[in-house]
Amino acid sequence: MRSFKVLIRELRGFLILWLTQSFSALGSAMTNFALIVWSYQAQGSALTTALLSVCSYAPYVVMSIFAGALSDRWNKKAVMLASDSFAALCTVAVLVLLQAGRLEIWHLYCLNALNGLMNTVQQPAADVAISLLTPERHYQKASGLRSLANSLINMLTPMFATALLALAGIHAVILFDLFTFFAAFLSLLFLVKLPAAPSGAARAESVLRCARQGLRFLKGQRGILHLILFLAAINFTALVYNAAFPAMLLSRQGGGEAALGAVNTATGAALLLGSAAASALPPPKSRVRAVCNTLLLAMSTENFFLAFGRSVPVWCLGAVLGWAAIPLMNANLDVLMRTHIPIAMQGRVFAARNTLQFFTIPLGYFAGGLLVDKVFEPLMARRPAGSLLCVLFGAGKGSGAALLFFLLGLLGAATCLVFRRDRQIWALECPDGARAAGR
Repeated sequence: MRSFKVLIRELRGFLILWLTQSFSALGSAMTNFALIVWSYQAQGSALTTALLSVCSYAPYVVMSIFAGALSDRWNKKAVMLASDSFAALCTVAVLVLLQAGRLEIWHLYCLNALNGLMNTVQQPAADVAISLLTPERHYQKASGLRSLANSLINMLTPMFATALLALAGIHAVILFDLFTFFAAFLSLLFLVKLPAAPSGAARAESVLRCARQGLRFLKGQRGILHLILFLAAINFTALVYNAAFPAMLLSRQGGGEAALGAVNTATGAALLLGSAAASALPPPKSRVRAVCNTLLLAMSTENFFLAFGRSVPVWCLGAVLGWAAIPLMNANLDVLMRTHIPIAMQGRVFAARNTLQFFTIPLGYFAGGLLVDKVFEPLMARRPAGSLLCVLFGAGKGSGAALLFFLLGLLGAATCLVFRRDRQIWALECPDGARAAGR
């Protein structure tokens, strides 16, 4: 009991930030879910819906490498408060346009792009804030708790958003999002005190020079760099999946909003169990092996269940197998990053990481929407009912996305097997590497 009280005291600031920001993230996720459903029902196009995420990530990827320098210079708390306030104003704009009956898909593209631009400075600031609030010995526990929150959000978002949409419409979803913002904003403003970050050169040097420092650090830490490139390759496959996923489940026979919600809920439940395990389990003997093996499991299971499955239970089983181990991957990845990158450099290095690791996300979203609408759905529509492809992946709308999931499973598994043999990544297990990075 005493050790538990000590733990709570040591993590008090982190726990307040974690709880309130997670509550706000739930509101934002519910709004995003509602707008994706609104967009697909209004346009009927996977590409149109995927472009919502492209517009969010494109400015984020392009500007992140410079934003890290600003994050290291500026007050982390002020950056987070300003960024969250701007996101809330964008949500208010959506609500006003909806109320006036004037909301168009291009409005959402513009607002998502502005939000993505603000996230370029908000995300590195938030990452450094976690390091400042969390003792190093609790990094894995903190990462597990963050995964736990993300899991609950994934599980609760479709249930809450679908219920609110059915009972009160999209306006109620957006109002709930704004309520969660105010709760998180006031808690961060009054209850969370961030320790001062270690002094570094970022404050005295130009933004371009600081951006180069982040890239130079990664060039010197080849294991971290190769791990980031591995994740960039996985992100491309995962985001093609994300773009095709709602299109298939909303249009496939036996699918619809209820099916989309059920599979998302199963995903959340799997992530919840995995997050609990990540928080409770002792450190693994090899964090690199944990990252590689969990990603291999994810890539080689769910895609095939989605490809060959014809019912909600099968799709849900695939979601559980594909996502249950992801929190373990995230926790071990987080510890590897934080222990190999000094806190004084984390803003710049995390920003450089964001550009290199996430540049494939808008490419994946765009490619996924384009492949579904222009390649695989037309291909399957031309197949005769008794053809091999139709026997394997079904007929009608959604069968093209199923074929795409099969190919994604092959690509994802191959990517994991290739990078699993990378000696630079395995060198991160050497304790001397972490000590050298911290000097």
